[in-house]
Amino acid sequence: MAHIKNFMSSKPIDIDSLKKKAVIFRRDILEMLEIAGSGHPGGSLSAVEIFLTLYGYQLQFKSNNPNWEDRDRVIVSKGHVSPVVYTTLANFGYFPKEELKTFRKFQARLQGHVHTKVPGVEFNSGSLGHGLSFANGIALGAKMRGKDFKVYCVMGDGELQEGSVWEAAMTSTHYKLDNVCAIVDYNKVQENGPTNEIKNLEPLGHKWSSFGWHVLEVDGHCINSLKTAFDDFDKTKDKPTVIIAHTIKGKGVSFMEGKNTWHGKAPNKEQLAEALKELK
Repeated sequence: MAHIKNFMSSKPIDIDSLKKKAVIFRRDILEMLEIAGSGHPGGSLSAVEIFLTLYGYQLQFKSNNPNWEDRDRVIVSKGHVSPVVYTTLANFGYFPKEELKTFRKFQARLQGHVHTKVPGVEFNSGSLGHGLSFANGIALGAKMRGKDFKVYCVMGDGELQEGSVWEAAMTSTHYKLDNVCAIVDYNKVQENGPTNEIKNLEPLGHKWSSFGWHVLEVDGHCINSLKTAFDDFDKTKDKPTVIIAHTIKGKGVSFMEGKNTWHGKAPNKEQLAEALKELK
């Protein structure tokens, strides 16, 4: 894929082109994980369409000027899915795709959790449950300075079991942060098993609604549905929006789909070859 040196989203969208790119993204993710010998495929593969629709349609950004003051901000709260983040940034021109091969290597900047040393990364991650609070701070600061950029926070479902998320959710509505869009990658599987067995999140939509959020539930692998949700967010005033994106852990690779064993394990060469046969 050619690098995009200066991309700002125009509202027309080429769904077919983005679907083809989703296959490329999944292949890139798996190849970089196999080279590294470690990393997190499950949640990276489930979030591909989320990141593609963000960068391929919704966001205002300049990849040749990552610190452009009026850019939209993406806070990746579930920072262990760095493979999908780095793949997205590389394919949209923030740095050369060749650098993906350095993932998790000693002294490389593409480490296991996203880090601001990487162009396009806004937030250093580690412990889960903090991204939404950070997004709130940026969004509130934007309003105080009269800026109209948006702040997107990509979250995992497992981290919603943490109380800090709900404190942040309360803050978002208290300050009427309609420039905040939380996106939950709801693949329903966390490191140690299904979310509903570890700490059930349901009824998830009603929980967010009770905190005063505008709630949208979509198929997180349907680019057109994600586009429609982002369009709805753009029109919503005086309250934050949450997009609950129903996804499949390990999407696209049959032996990884829905399996918590692939939360944080890289494929070996044989498994990579098998996966790539499916991703065409």
